[in-house]
Amino acid sequence: MSISHGYRASWWTYALHQVPHSNFQFEVVDSNFAPQDWNYQQALLFLAGIAGLCLAISLVLICVYLIRFCCCISQEEDDSKSHRACCVTWSCVAAVIICCAGIGIGFYGNSETNDGVYQVTYSLMNANHTLTSIDLLISDTVELLNSVVKSDLTQLEEVFSKRPEYLVIFRNTRRQVESVAQYLAEISFWKGVDLNPNVVAEQVNFIEDYRWLAYILLLLLDLIICLFTLLGLAKQIKWLVIVMTVVSFFVLLLSWGSMGLEMATAVGLSDFCYDPDGYVMNQTQIVTNISPDILQYYISCYQDVPNPFRQRLTMSQRALSNIHSQLYGLEKEAVPQYPTAEKHLLVVQSMLNTTEGNFHHLVALLNCRGLHKDYVDALKGLCYDVYPALGNNFRAGTWTMTTWTRMTLLTLRNQSGLFSGNPRFENVPLIERQSPPPSYSPSMRTSFISTTQEETDTQYRTELVS
Repeated sequence: MSISHGYRASWWTYALHQVPHSNFQFEVVDSNFAPQDWNYQQALLFLAGIAGLCLAISLVLICVYLIRFCCCISQEEDDSKSHRACCVTWSCVAAVIICCAGIGIGFYGNSETNDGVYQVTYSLMNANHTLTSIDLLISDTVELLNSVVKSDLTQLEEVFSKRPEYLVIFRNTRRQVESVAQYLAEISFWKGVDLNPNVVAEQVNFIEDYRWLAYILLLLLDLIICLFTLLGLAKQIKWLVIVMTVVSFFVLLLSWGSMGLEMATAVGLSDFCYDPDGYVMNQTQIVTNISPDILQYYISCYQDVPNPFRQRLTMSQRALSNIHSQLYGLEKEAVPQYPTAEKHLLVVQSMLNTTEGNFHHLVALLNCRGLHKDYVDALKGLCYDVYPALGNNFRAGTWTMTTWTRMTLLTLRNQSGLFSGNPRFENVPLIERQSPPPSYSPSMRTSFISTTQEETDTQYRTELVS
C-alpha cells in the first residue's frame, strides 16, 4: 500500500475496508477500489441491500409484536393493563428523546460531510489554478522567445552580416533561444488535457448542494415528527399521535433507504481511502495520458523520487546563462562600432530578464510540494470528513424503536384512557365518587336524579314526624 506524504488512513477506514465484500452469488470479491468492475459494484449493492433486509425484519417484528400484544392483552388484569400503558407511554417518550439525539448526530455528520466536500472542491480549484498558471507562464515565455527570434535577433544578424565573428555569436544565441523555447514547451505536461479540475469541482459542488439540502429536509422532518409526538403525548391528543405514527412509517422507509445508500458509499470510500495513490495514478494516466514519472512525482513527493523536469530545467538555465554572457560581451564590444544595434540588444536583454524571472517562477510552480499539498488536502477532506452514514445508522435504529412504541400506544381499548380519561372509572356510580365526573351519560343522569330525590323525600318525612 502506497501512502502519500502527509496522509494516513484513519482507523474507521481500516475497519470499513475489512467489511466482507460479496457479490450476488455470495462469492468473495476483492476489496480493492474498482468501481468499474461489475463484481465490485455487486458487492456495494449487496451491502446496500442489507439495509432493506433490516427494514423488512423491523416491520415483521413490529407486526408480530402487535399481534401478540392484541391477543394477550385481553387476558391481563386491570392493574396489569394500567401498568403496561404507563410503561409503553414512557418507553415512547424515551424512544423519541433517543431519536432526537440521533437526529442531532445526523446534523453533525451532515455538516462534517459538507465541510469535507468543500475542502475537496477548494483543493481541486487550487490545483487547477496551479496547472493553469504553469501553462500560461510557459506559453507566454515561449511566445516571447519566438517573437524575439523572429524580430530583433534576425535584424541583429543583418546588422552584423559583414562581421563574421559577431554573426557566429548571434546565430549561436538564436539557436540557444530556440532551444530554451523548445525545452519549456516540452515541460507543459497539462496542456491539451481534457480533464479540467475546475469543472470537476463545480460538478461536485452542484451535487453536494442538493445532497446537503435533501439530508437537512429529512432531518427536519424527523425532528418535527418527534416534537409533535411529544406534544400529542403531553396533551393527550390521540389524532395527532395517529398522524405522526402514519408519517413515521414513511420516514422509516427513507431512513433505512438512506442508510443503505450511505453504508455502501462509506465502504466504497474506505476502499478508496485505504490505497488512494494507485487508483488516482492509474485513472489520471488513462484520462490524461501523462507520463507515470510525472504523476509519481506529484503523488508521492519524496526526496528519493526524481524530478522529471530537472534535465530540461537545467539545460534551459545553462542556455539562459550563456545567452546572458554573450549579450554582455557584444554590448561592450559591438555597440560602439554599430550604434544602430543598441536598440535591438536592449530588447533582447529585456527579453532575457523577463525570461529569467518567468523561469524562476516556473521552477517554484513545478515543484511537487504545491500540487502534492492540494492532493493531500483533497484526500483528507474526502477520507476524514465524508462519513455521514454513522449518524444515520443510529437514527434509523432509534426511528424503528420509536415507531414500534407509537404503534403499541395506539393498539386496543386498554390504551383509550391515555387520551379520553379512564373508561373503568366512568362505570362507577356517581354517588360513590368523591367528585363529579367529567362527562354524564343518560343512565348516570337518571340514577343521580333518582338517588337525590329519594334522599330529599326521606329528609322531608323525617321533618314531618318530628
